[in-house]
Amino acid sequence: MTSHSPDIAAPPAAGLLARLASGKLAVLLVLALLVAVPPLFFPSGFYYRVGAIVWILAIATIGLNLLMGFAGQVSLGHAGFLGIGAYAVALLPSRYGIHGIAAMVIGAALSAFIAWVAGRPILRLRGHYLAVATLGFGILIAMVLTNEQWLTGGPDGMRVPRLVLFDWPVRGSDTWYWIGGGAMLIAAWLALNLVDSPTGRALRAIHDSEVAARVIGVDVARYKLAAFVISAVYASVAGSLLAFFDGHITPDAAGFLRSVELVTMVVIGGMGSVVGSVIGTLVIVVLPQTLTFLSDYKHIMVGAFIMLFMIFLRAGIVPSLAALVRRRG
Repeated sequence: MTSHSPDIAAPPAAGLLARLASGKLAVLLVLALLVAVPPLFFPSGFYYRVGAIVWILAIATIGLNLLMGFAGQVSLGHAGFLGIGAYAVALLPSRYGIHGIAAMVIGAALSAFIAWVAGRPILRLRGHYLAVATLGFGILIAMVLTNEQWLTGGPDGMRVPRLVLFDWPVRGSDTWYWIGGGAMLIAAWLALNLVDSPTGRALRAIHDSEVAARVIGVDVARYKLAAFVISAVYASVAGSLLAFFDGHITPDAAGFLRSVELVTMVVIGGMGSVVGSVIGTLVIVVLPQTLTFLSDYKHIMVGAFIMLFMIFLRAGIVPSLAALVRRRG
């Protein structure tokens, strides 16, 4: 009889297909194509600008999805961290001569510290109590940015110094499109690795049932706080990039409407889905631009589309379509 050795290595092509099928590489490939293909059809620079906004805001959405979709914690004040990151790159370079990248890192560290301090009492709450507490936190940040005119410029905001990399001033919507797209891919890669780690499994256990998670030995308070801090860093980095891109920042970046927008992006795209975070951001940013021909009725139609998404794709766009494909397969 001929024996079959189990130690024969699989062909490289088969190994690549196995990695693609495993999920993580497939997600990154899909997102990379989503960034690389659209510019082939852009008729003007305006589309690069919209695309840059999509990729930058998607970073904040991915971070918020880690908190909402995996840890099961709602935050209605997450734009506060976006504002901290934005004002960090506006204030530190202009007033203290700190390099833009260093200012972005300092803003992320400050956001992480504030999230750690505020999250310890806030995350003890649940349900609508947690939502209202995070809402109050976001309003507090927005009020500070609005009222401290000597520091932030007040409601009119302030100019953001241009980002300089290796003596090269970063300018142009097309350049920021690729920077935003690259940053989004890095953010997605980090999120996917986190989800596949023991921390990610603990967060999913908390999302399903905090009581059951405690029974199996998960430190619920610690992991909820970790998710809150990580999502705050994501939002801060997105705020810094958005401020660099726009060249001007106002307290509206940290306002309640921006927080609601981020939550809507997570829910529309699909909670617990990294690709869903990007798709949700794409829909919420691009849909109003697509409906500009409706003039005064644009906002009505945007609201109607969001309602339809929630009625017919209740789990979010990506999870609902994925479930539909599995059923038909």
